[in-house]
Amino acid sequence: MDIAFSPEELTFREEVRGFFDEQFDDELVSRLRGDNFKAAIVEWQQRLYKKGWIAANWPVEHGGTGWTPTQKYIYETERSERGIPGVIPFGIGMVGPMIYQFGTTEQKEKFLPGILDSNTWWCQGYSEPGSGSDLASLKTKAELDGDHYVINGAKIWTSYAQYADWIFVLVRTSNEGKKQEGITFILVDMKTPGIKINPIISIDNEHSLNEVEFSDVRVPVENVVGEVNKGWTVAKALLAHERTGIADVAQSKRNIRLIKEAAAAEINGGKRLMDDAGFQAKVADLEIELMALEFTELRTLAAMAAGGFPGPESSLLKIKGTELQQATQELRMETAAYYQGVLPNDMDPEVLGHSWTHEAFRNYMYGRAATIYGGSNEVQKNIIAKYVLGLE
Repeated sequence: MDIAFSPEELTFREEVRGFFDEQFDDELVSRLRGDNFKAAIVEWQQRLYKKGWIAANWPVEHGGTGWTPTQKYIYETERSERGIPGVIPFGIGMVGPMIYQFGTTEQKEKFLPGILDSNTWWCQGYSEPGSGSDLASLKTKAELDGDHYVINGAKIWTSYAQYADWIFVLVRTSNEGKKQEGITFILVDMKTPGIKINPIISIDNEHSLNEVEFSDVRVPVENVVGEVNKGWTVAKALLAHERTGIADVAQSKRNIRLIKEAAAAEINGGKRLMDDAGFQAKVADLEIELMALEFTELRTLAAMAAGGFPGPESSLLKIKGTELQQATQELRMETAAYYQGVLPNDMDPEVLGHSWTHEAFRNYMYGRAATIYGGSNEVQKNIIAKYVLGLE
């Protein structure tokens, strides 16, 4: 694989840098926290949409960018270097591809435009209370009543449900056969009567997670994506897309850069942490593993660009990617040392020598879930054992 950028790719990189410098301004950054989060994210995504850069992985005929794997890599690297948030994945990265792959013409016409221009906010209804990572054990039931399904049950760990206009849900429409059978993928308007959202405050003291309860929620049958009782096929396809993105190499590279910058500083007249041989070895080990993961991700993107589809290899990316995310987060906390427990309201972080300790603390706390969401890494190892190694 030739890793040198072509002149055209270098020109594209300059275009990306110029766009970020101009469009991701300080005023927008200031609104990304707290109650202004949704409006600020939607505004940012609409700027990407106007530029034609909102759907990097979509086919061009459905509004995609037509970028090569290298262009996608350049974009993600530059985005992460600036700490710019990625596109909220539930519309663009998850339900959108399922609609253009499995949906009817009417569904594509109805839902894809709102996903692309960020006028519709989506959330994901997969996990359930008490089910752990066994997605096929879901109990949320949908019973046919005329031209509607009536849904009863609950979903949990539903990110940003408090903002969502729609939710895509896995429901059980039959109890016959294996537990993977009888599952249906359906789209539900969050304004439908009978839906209740219960907030979950996570360990980083943020509200992004929720429980969503369904009580006699009536959903038109035309909102089923794919075949009734064949939703497991859609679910697996969606998870493959999700796990490819979860590797998040660019974010881990940014974490390592921040670690090296902090470790190279002299604090209160003390010795630089970067001069410690043991610390240097930890950084080098992470960089080597991250480089290997990066090339694996690029090979997967290249296969997708050639018309392939992310299969079991997406599980490899998910496992190693999330493990490296956690490893870099842990090293950031180690770099912060005693300052890691200082919360933003305690006192000015600058006084304590680390201006970035709160971000390190928050990312570390939330990052404990990385090896669980998107299908736990234990589940991914089972997938690899079965579909890659041929074990039963």
